[in-house]
Parts: sequence; structure tokens; C-alpha cells
Amino acid sequence: MSETAGLEPEDDKLLVLARGAMGRTGGGSGAAVRDTDGRTYAAGAVELKALPLTALQAAVAAAISSGAEGFEAAVLVGGSFHDAGIAAVREVSAEAKLIFADRSGTVYDTVEAAQ
Repeated sequence: MSETAGLEPEDDKLLVLARGAMGRTGGGSGAAVRDTDGRTYAAGAVELKALPLTALQAAVAAAISSGAEGFEAAVLVGGSFHDAGIAAVREVSAEAKLIFADRSGTVYDTVEAAQ
């Protein structure tokens, strides 16, 4: 069960999607993003020699390759503040909300805009 107190319903949905992606891939992290049209994209880490991506990078890549032009929010589960995907989110939308949660789903930080 996740500790989502304080999350808006749409952000809670991202958390659920990110945890689901993490579980499906069996990896250490999962991520989900919501674009400015309200579409959501979730991914786990890609650990190929030819294509290493963090979960957040993979979610951003899925969104951009599907035509997303901006992000409202991103959730990273089991990742770190140094995840390379954060720069990708910020490159597309400096104002996107970033939500960080541990592997159990407990939210430990929310960043409302680029700092």
C-alpha cells in the first residue's frame, strides 16, 4: 500500500503507474509522466548495453516519441535526485512537478518547478 497523503488524484495515478512499471520489469525503479494533454506514459529502466535508460528517461522517451509537447508532472519511484531523466523532463517543461517516492510508494519529496 502506498502513502499518498497529499497527492492529487491525477498524481496518485502516476504513482500507481510508476510502481506498476517497476513491478512488471522487476527493476529497482519505475517512472510515469503526464503530458499537457493529460496522457500518461510509464516505464521501467532499460538495461541494454546498446540502450541504457533510467526509468524516467524511458518514460520521457515514450512520451516524446508519441508526440507529447510538454509535461505537467512526473513521478520517479525508487530513483534518485540525480536521475538523468530529470534533465529530460526539465528540457521539455521547466515547470513540471516532480514527485519522488521510495519503492514502497511512500512519497518523500515533491518539487513544484525547476530549482
